[in-house]
Amino acid sequence: MGPRRAVAVVLVALVTALLAGCGINPFAGTSTVSDSKVRASPGPAVQSPLEPSSQESPLLGDTPDPHSTVGGLVAGFPTDLLPVPAGVEVLVSSVEPVGNSNAYQVSLNLRTVLSAPEIVATYRQSLTAAGFVEAEQTAADAALAAQSTFTRSGGDEVLVIGVLDRDGVRTVTIGGRLRSNG
Repeated sequence: MGPRRAVAVVLVALVTALLAGCGINPFAGTSTVSDSKVRASPGPAVQSPLEPSSQESPLLGDTPDPHSTVGGLVAGFPTDLLPVPAGVEVLVSSVEPVGNSNAYQVSLNLRTVLSAPEIVATYRQSLTAAGFVEAEQTAADAALAAQSTFTRSGGDEVLVIGVLDRDGVRTVTIGGRLRSNG
């Protein structure tokens, strides 16, 4: 008998023994005990789950993140650069300082029925008025209805806009780095 066959025989014997030890007959019709005499053992007792303790720590902290807001604009959000058009739903916004510098990361997520070109035009107007330059889009992400990048301060400040179009509703994500003395 070759080594592979020997391993296979040992594995079959092991599985058969394990199943038999659990009261399961892997070879139906070969049992010497009648089915009426076979009874399942009750097995180990299972305790019900404990009620959550009031002292357990929650998954999310009790203290809200001072740098982001769900469903609105966080305090200090640069609405002069990134205005929220009327009728547009704010999903999440954030403004977070970058270390001890005068830079900060900004993020805005919106839901709207405005078209992708209307959304990009809104931000193009406010950003170019503030000295941003729109970068030429060489290869747009095929999953997005629109995408545009704006830079200022020699590229030190950058904002990227992406518009996802699904079933007549657009989800807009704007994110990047700004300077407070921009």
